[in-house]
Amino acid sequence: MVRMSLSHVLLGLLADKPASGYDLLKRFEIALANVWPARQSQIYTELGRLAESGLIEVAAEGPRGRKDYALTDAGLAELRRWLTETKPGKNRRNEAMTRVFFLDVLTKDQALAYLTGMAAQSARDADKLKALDESIPWDDSGLSIYGHLALEWGHRLAAMQREWAEWAADQIATR
Repeated sequence: MVRMSLSHVLLGLLADKPASGYDLLKRFEIALANVWPARQSQIYTELGRLAESGLIEVAAEGPRGRKDYALTDAGLAELRRWLTETKPGKNRRNEAMTRVFFLDVLTKDQALAYLTGMAAQSARDADKLKALDESIPWDDSGLSIYGHLALEWGHRLAAMQREWAEWAADQIATR
């Protein structure tokens, strides 16, 4: 099984339009922070690797060494291969749920505090997603259409997590 890599994420972002490392970092912060966080150093290192392997190329150079990168035909072929020929990995680790499994070592009040904290965090996450949704100038571009679908997944996940945590707290409270 081939796991998703930062390379594939960058190729996908560059499929929309050429961009600099800084532009890609901003796209991560706006569009992908909930599903794939990345640091500036990771992005720039990976851009170098992708350029070296011929999957992207420098399309333009600007002031202060700014480079805009564009997807090559080989990069587009690799992105398409990854999308169609590999299956997504399933992340089986969930630290929050692992902690729930062991809440019996806490007092009832501590367990309730943990669960209500989960619900509150999910509500804050939902608020952030709503603000993000309202701040994005959605249009008819492919990245916008599919980005909106991914953001909706985040909305629904946050709502489900809040609802579950409230239900779980109620289960503990009534015992």
